[in-house]
Amino acid sequence: MGTLLYWLDPWEPSPTVVIAVLVAGILFARGARHARVPVGRRIAFWFGLTALYVALHTRLDYFFEHEFFMHRLQHLVLHHLGPFLIALSYPGAALRAGIPFAWRRRWLLPAMQTRVARMFFDIVFNPVIAVTLFVGLIYFWLLSPIHFKAMLDYRLYRVMNWSMVIDGLLFWWLILDPRPAPPARLAPGRRTLVVIAAIPPQIILGAYIFFTPHELYPIYSICGRAFTWITPMRDQQIGGLLLWIPGSMMSVIGALIALRHWMRLSARSRLRKEREAEKSARHEGRPGRRIQTCGMPSSSCTPDDGSKPNAP
Repeated sequence: MGTLLYWLDPWEPSPTVVIAVLVAGILFARGARHARVPVGRRIAFWFGLTALYVALHTRLDYFFEHEFFMHRLQHLVLHHLGPFLIALSYPGAALRAGIPFAWRRRWLLPAMQTRVARMFFDIVFNPVIAVTLFVGLIYFWLLSPIHFKAMLDYRLYRVMNWSMVIDGLLFWWLILDPRPAPPARLAPGRRTLVVIAAIPPQIILGAYIFFTPHELYPIYSICGRAFTWITPMRDQQIGGLLLWIPGSMMSVIGALIALRHWMRLSARSRLRKEREAEKSARHEGRPGRRIQTCGMPSSSCTPDDGSKPNAP
């Protein structure tokens, strides 16, 4: 027990991490009872949230700061695994249900309907921008001068980590949405193509880091390595492999899940109904109707995965 508490003790305490994780956990726990979230989705959410907390706020952070391959393992969790599991749980309905109704009506809905909010989501959920941000952030933080500064300045270090978490949540939320479009931002086929487009750049960067014959990130040698028995080049090669293979494989798994949603919706004729509704709307000269998956307002809907809608 003492050993577990030792490892759970944060290397650099951050109130932001604690508050964000507690708020997300409380909202999901409250809302899951009303939204009737299946056990499998609950497990995915809690595993994803726990993974983010462990990667951000435990003693492991010391190793993330003093070994390149451990840093890559951290970002694999922050950018891929944690957000992937949370998005796979489709927590939107539960999180909304966890917010008191009066707060939703007075604060959440008006905020989401503002022009700024609509523009923000239109931009970040644009397929080209989404895949560019997802891959571009990996490249940006691995540029040698940028990485050097980020590992020395704790403020920039936290910005780096949070940018990976937020971008990962937005990207996987877009890709793993099980609904047809609308209400989903992208049609299932486009979601599959977007995540496939993210695979080659990760492979190229991982291979470059692995095969480079000189040390790309000397900051770890300057500040002292956590594992002195691993040579700098070996450390760099392992880090490159983590980006090359597990990172790319997560995208492959995401593509397979998006493809599964596409096939499921097609088998249920949901895609055909989408096209017919849009065609009818254009023929009548009016905007296309937003198709909900549960016959209720969008704020009350749950994903089209067999779960029940929110309670009033």
